[in-house]
Amino acid sequence: MDTKKIVSAFAFSSRVTSIDECKIGHINSTFFVNCEDGRYVVQKINKGIFKNPAEIMANVTGVTDHIRAKLAAVGGDTKNGTLQFVKSGDRYYHIDEEGEYWRAYRFVDGNCYQTCDTTELFCRVGAAFGEFQNQLADYDAATLFEVIPNFHHTAKRYEAFETAAMADVCRRAKDCAEEIAFIRARKTACAFIVDGLATGKFPLRVTHNDTKLNNVIMNKETGEGLCVIDLDTVMPGSLLYDFGDAIRFGASSAAEDETDLDRVYVKTEMFEAFTKGFVTSLKKSITKEELLALPEAARVITLEQAIRFLTDHLQGDTYFRIHHEGHNLERARNQLKLVADLEAKMPTLQAIVNQYL
Repeated sequence: MDTKKIVSAFAFSSRVTSIDECKIGHINSTFFVNCEDGRYVVQKINKGIFKNPAEIMANVTGVTDHIRAKLAAVGGDTKNGTLQFVKSGDRYYHIDEEGEYWRAYRFVDGNCYQTCDTTELFCRVGAAFGEFQNQLADYDAATLFEVIPNFHHTAKRYEAFETAAMADVCRRAKDCAEEIAFIRARKTACAFIVDGLATGKFPLRVTHNDTKLNNVIMNKETGEGLCVIDLDTVMPGSLLYDFGDAIRFGASSAAEDETDLDRVYVKTEMFEAFTKGFVTSLKKSITKEELLALPEAARVITLEQAIRFLTDHLQGDTYFRIHHEGHNLERARNQLKLVADLEAKMPTLQAIVNQYL
């Protein structure tokens, strides 16, 4: 791979002074390109995960251009408030001699956190994702490509789980009969969001689909959200997907492979903090139906992740990387404990949401 040749394919606005490889990250090969006018990121898009990189780039450039126009209209930070991609010829990606897809965008300088220990930080993360939704409330989500089909179609995830449980190709079903029964008892919940989208109860929106803490760059001076990054999974969907996944990941008391289930529960104060930031930033673009559904969204998306882990366990661990036998079953049990705690705390969570009506 000739890195210099790949970098030279992009129309940077000033001379390249150095190129450094980034060792962090598991999906895309990444390089930092230092130019006279600032720093840029050059990445190879992983075709093993994203089958059509051109569709990804159509999605992310459409969305970022829309956000930049919104920022410009209110005198916002158009340079750092959203990702800014660099062209290669007449398009925003370069195809090398081996058929690999590359892209380049301006580096956003700020703080990026891997763990969230305070309600203040989680509130700011919620505000950043809420503002992301608010800026895109008038974007035609139907024009986006579905780069990972049925990613958050929980009902279809359930169907795949049932197929795996019935086939039982690895003879593992007997060892997780309790978990299988727990999920089957909640089959109807799996259709909650997708049915709401189908009937129009929940509007079709642009969704990020990976609303983790480290996908928000925070302003070094103010501590507020500066830029939402990692837009490869931007697709049409429901904002309930993004809220639910953020709560599943950020309001849990433990990592998703914690095996001591007594340590796994929903931190109500973190739910409240994220909700405050998220809903306040959404302003009037969130509907009453979406608002009231936020606690159930957290339950559904957490249940979906448990289903995915258990399905992979039943099929022989073919999707998620494991570190030991039974790892996916441990993850599934962890997420199911979180589902049970969400259910137990549902009146409290609903009361938190209701105050924003």
